[in-house]
Amino acid sequence: MIKSWNDEFTQAVIALWNVEAVKDGYKEMTEQSFKHIFLSSPYFDAENTFVWLDRNQVKGFACGCTGDDLPLGDVAGYITCIVLSDDVRTDDVYKQMLNAVEGRFKQLGKKQAEILFFNPMMLPWYIPGTAKNEHNNAPGVPVDSSLHVFLLSQGYIERARECAMYLDLDEFIFPEHSKSKEEKAAESGYRVERFDPDQHYGVAEMLQGFDNPLWQKEIAQSTANGVPVVVAAHHGKVVGFAGPVIRQDNGRGYFSGIGVHPDHEGYGLGSILFYKLCEAFKNIGTEYMSLYTGSTNPAIRIYEKAGFQTVKQFSVMRREF
Repeated sequence: MIKSWNDEFTQAVIALWNVEAVKDGYKEMTEQSFKHIFLSSPYFDAENTFVWLDRNQVKGFACGCTGDDLPLGDVAGYITCIVLSDDVRTDDVYKQMLNAVEGRFKQLGKKQAEILFFNPMMLPWYIPGTAKNEHNNAPGVPVDSSLHVFLLSQGYIERARECAMYLDLDEFIFPEHSKSKEEKAAESGYRVERFDPDQHYGVAEMLQGFDNPLWQKEIAQSTANGVPVVVAAHHGKVVGFAGPVIRQDNGRGYFSGIGVHPDHEGYGLGSILFYKLCEAFKNIGTEYMSLYTGSTNPAIRIYEKAGFQTVKQFSVMRREF
């Protein structure tokens, strides 16, 4: 049977997660991390969080979230996870859990369900083939997982595949071909360097050229607060960025993105920014970088030239009601 969330289920759900979700590569949960990701989130909804009970034992956990301030939030709800114990993992149980989450979305007036990287409940996962190096957010459903297969059978459309990519920064060398690109861009008045408020201006105007709330928030805050950001500047005016440059406690290099204002494309600034970003991370002792990008995104070639390799794929999915 399905029951709506009660805090008394916390320990049992953590135990379930640490057996079943880790099989798909997710990081183990502690009580602290579970509360941080789920219960303490401003988007947590006890009426959109469910457990599956079998003989009074927790055998399943499902969570969805909504928020009108989220991308697509006015029409969509986000499915965060559906985790089932192996002994109850059937299409029937999956369907009942999915129906419960979708039912809450419909009750709130949503028109579709989404599984994508804008979900504010970020699920960390381990990078395959490493000593538990981790990425901070799963951008979709792991491809070929049981949940992925089930959702496809229920009419969910795979809108994109996100390639999760990884680089050990000990192996990074600034590409020679990018050095010549940098020299050519400099002839047109462009410089790629760390942001300096005494030398650069126009960050807000540059960010307005992107339809990305995360970038607009993080890059504006970072440049205002002295957090390192690599920028492309045209005679001092910022026209592109890569960053922020933050070494996390686990040794991973965190950055929110890379962007070049549309008016300044065609000078190779995107690849120069990215390689300068990798160099900046290596210079502050960062052990590794991980990122994800669409399998059809031409930028994947830039990442591969830096030495990144695809280590996992995630599916971005949607179903309209």
